[in-house]
Amino acid sequence: MLLAGAGAGAAGLLCGTAAPAVALPAAPAASPGPPEPPADLSPYASYWFPDSLPAGTPGPGITWRSLLRWSPESDPDLAYNTATVPLAPRFTPVPPNTTARAGQARIASLVSFGNTAGNPAQGSPTADYYALTHWAYIDELVFWGGSSAEGIVLAPNAPVTDAAHRNGVRVMGNVFLPPVPYGGDLRWTRDLVQQDSLGRFPVAEKLVEVARAYGFDGWFVNAETEGGDSELAARMQRFLRALRAAGEPHGLTITWYDAMNSTGRVGWQGALNELNQEFYEDRRGKVADTVFVDFRWTPAKLAASGDLADRLGRSRHELWAAVDMESNGWNSKVDWDAIVPRGSDHVVSYGFYRPEWTRNHLADRSPGAFHRADDRFWTGGSLDPAHPSPEDAWRAPATVVADRSTVTALPFACSFNTGHGERWYEDGEPVSDTGWNHLGLQDRLPGRRWAVHTTGTRPEVTLDFARAWRGGSSLLVTGGLTAPATVGLHAVRLPLTRSCVAELVHRTESGPVTVELGVATREPSGPGQEVPYTWLKAETLAAGQGWRTTRVRLSELAGRTAHGLAVRITRRGKEPVRWRLGALTVREAAARPRPATPGPPAVSASAQQSGKAFVRLTWQRAAEPVRHYEVSRVLPDGARRFLGGTCGTALYLPGVERAGREKAAVFEIRAVDELYVVSAPARTTLTWTGASDA
Repeated sequence: MLLAGAGAGAAGLLCGTAAPAVALPAAPAASPGPPEPPADLSPYASYWFPDSLPAGTPGPGITWRSLLRWSPESDPDLAYNTATVPLAPRFTPVPPNTTARAGQARIASLVSFGNTAGNPAQGSPTADYYALTHWAYIDELVFWGGSSAEGIVLAPNAPVTDAAHRNGVRVMGNVFLPPVPYGGDLRWTRDLVQQDSLGRFPVAEKLVEVARAYGFDGWFVNAETEGGDSELAARMQRFLRALRAAGEPHGLTITWYDAMNSTGRVGWQGALNELNQEFYEDRRGKVADTVFVDFRWTPAKLAASGDLADRLGRSRHELWAAVDMESNGWNSKVDWDAIVPRGSDHVVSYGFYRPEWTRNHLADRSPGAFHRADDRFWTGGSLDPAHPSPEDAWRAPATVVADRSTVTALPFACSFNTGHGERWYEDGEPVSDTGWNHLGLQDRLPGRRWAVHTTGTRPEVTLDFARAWRGGSSLLVTGGLTAPATVGLHAVRLPLTRSCVAELVHRTESGPVTVELGVATREPSGPGQEVPYTWLKAETLAAGQGWRTTRVRLSELAGRTAHGLAVRITRRGKEPVRWRLGALTVREAAARPRPATPGPPAVSASAQQSGKAFVRLTWQRAAEPVRHYEVSRVLPDGARRFLGGTCGTALYLPGVERAGREKAAVFEIRAVDELYVVSAPARTTLTWTGASDA
């Protein structure tokens, strides 16, 4: 790792990433799974070279592909890699503290979710995963990776894009032209910017085609291969213009990394200046939408960069100042005042490089341990965005950037599912005891984790994996409450009618407790002020009652708009409180029809080995609205076992075990709506080879 942090003579972006991308995995491998079937049917996130391929033979598990020769029709994994959740609009509520600001600095996040090759397209059977949930503070997520040994153009996998879009976050694919010491070859840069006989840029057109087919939002372009000249730089600039022109009608955007400059050489500036501004804005107008400023920035360079953006008629907050998190996370030394000073306007925005440190540095990588670390990263040492720690040297995003929310329409439901877990629950009971991850199944979680108000002892609030109502996790409040405690949940913009109701699925494991639902029908009077909730009695619960569903009528608030949701917990005995919220729903009281059954499913490909099947399953989309689909196995005794879920219409099932001497495995696919109501199942079967007649 040559990169020492901002202003410390850092090497380029690759030098913090490319060497590990070739020599080391981006994250430790999952626990050993089933043996490989005769033919590997696993779908993976896609990666390519722009056109020509490396010399020699790819390593094990690596497939070299040319993007120029790709087409949707020839892509066998397209159905598994296609995101289906549209990018949701967001609003900005009044910040919970006085230091976070709206309309100024934003955050980009460069994340490696796995290796370039062998990165599962649709989750995997382990809970050990970077299950990012703090989307409220992020504007743009880059699906980071790439190496000269595998591929240098990466498309995001569908679970990442679906989760980000549900929370209003744009997702970018990655074009990475590595430095020569890390295997970079200037011919790949020339391949990228090649023109045909009509002067068109065919690879730019392919990049747009990939983004549209896969459903993500644009490209992060990082040209770090040395040896170019001014002619190549001019062609790169025209390539960016062509990429923008082809993508803009479809809402696609470009982020340019500060590496190649107008001389064609790689000279990281740590600034927007006269050597690289042509890749951002030229005399004809916009070239790239944002610029990721290299780690070499200094306070003076960032100030000058912001001033130049102003003079160009662009927003200074379109500039991401790189902040390296890979090695030290919240212990990193960052000159925050150079980017986001407390006492004056923000200078530029900032970009986290490798914030998945919150998972990678842990010895205990259980889901609970990961989320405790991730909350610390995004919220700060106080673990409460409404009460940030003034002495905390780590300037957490919640203390700088105003949170956003996408909860603007009924019906709304949240089961506090983080997109991974150690088992899968339905109606409070485990229906699979296998670890899993799939971000596309993640809920829209509270953006402010956790804003707590009490005059007594503050309880601990966390996402917990020991029990859940649905999915893999639930919200858990614990502690010796000496006064009622308000836990802020979602910022919303929900129109309320006389027939609106809210439902809480909850339980107490140590109590008893009285629970109230808070609904705010207006914003606080200013940043840092308490949200003005109207309190509605829910229920008093005693330990040992199990999960309870409590309905709260909202008719007295009819005609108003809900701006915030919360719960207030009051201890009624002497025992410490241990209260769990499994689901929260706001909807019209009238019953809704069940979702339509998915269209006929089919086993599109399969392989069997040693009593296990590896299955590609497809089906036709059900009539809208559908939140996602869930796939289960029906065992010979009639029991149902959850196998996985996806927002698309195809799922790969690895290592399905034969149950005894059954002749065929039975699979059920159900559509699930926004309230987690499931459809009637569609069924298909897989006949076991060599099945016994017994």
